[in-house]
Amino acid sequence: MSEHRTEHLPPRERANHWSAVIAETYFPLQLTFRDAASFQGRLEKRSFGDVSLSRLQTEPMQYERRRRHIADASGEEYLITIPRISPVEFHQLGRDVRCDPGGFIIERGDEPYRFSYAAANDLCVLKVAKPMLAEKLRNPDQYCARAFDGFNGVGGLLSNMARLLQADYIADQKATQVLGRHLIELLALAIDGQSAAGDDHKSSVRAAHLRRAEEVIERNLSNPALSPEMVANACGISKRYLHELFSDANRPVSQFIREMRLAAARDLLLMPNSGAIADVAYRFGFSDHAQFSRLFKATYGRTPSGFRAGVAKLHPRGR
Repeated sequence: MSEHRTEHLPPRERANHWSAVIAETYFPLQLTFRDAASFQGRLEKRSFGDVSLSRLQTEPMQYERRRRHIADASGEEYLITIPRISPVEFHQLGRDVRCDPGGFIIERGDEPYRFSYAAANDLCVLKVAKPMLAEKLRNPDQYCARAFDGFNGVGGLLSNMARLLQADYIADQKATQVLGRHLIELLALAIDGQSAAGDDHKSSVRAAHLRRAEEVIERNLSNPALSPEMVANACGISKRYLHELFSDANRPVSQFIREMRLAAARDLLLMPNSGAIADVAYRFGFSDHAQFSRLFKATYGRTPSGFRAGVAKLHPRGR
């Protein structure tokens, strides 16, 4: 866990210090203070695998993500913000949204935005890379700059879990990785459930076909015959219609199959005694070991052997 406070800093240093803290924790932003010299802020950050969870407590603030901040960005990331004390105002992609305490919003880090609150606030903020969220949520960009219910149902479970994880220190790194994935799964379920209720641009029939196709794919990741043709036949639809369904989600069906197979291979490599890398590749439909390694590295930043070595280093035998 890392923690930052301003209360012990000289007033003239607080604004620059807080700007650096925000850039390190999230990404570079332009900060506007109501009174920089008297500003008070506190930020606590915990890591849960590839997910960071932070608690941000400050006086009234405005944050802006500008084009110059995005120019040097290395990858697409999202912030999911849950306000707890006062409402937040958010503007991105031509949309203005107000999120009251108990709700949550998603902010795209690769597009300019403006985020502010007029009264002191206590914010819970999740930071996650796009590939990780896209594994669980189709085309996450479409859900940005929208307010979601974080008080009832699955959204409430997400908010409660985030609050509990902020309060407890967990040293076991394997456990934190699992908990991070659970946070993303709850986030995806909360958004998917609420979006389905008010989604007027897709028919329920198309949505049901898409869910069924995804289920067929997830059940057959180890099947070497898995292909768009097989999925279409299993669902009783044409191959052309199948491609249209996945086009709605802005992800070709072949890409979805590949991403799900890579995710399954990654999860297997997290387990002890997972076997030879080549066997893991073949198990999930990659007949070319070299191609599997290239795709795995492009997705997760390390080769399969490097990834497994990192897991073994974190969890040596006998511990």
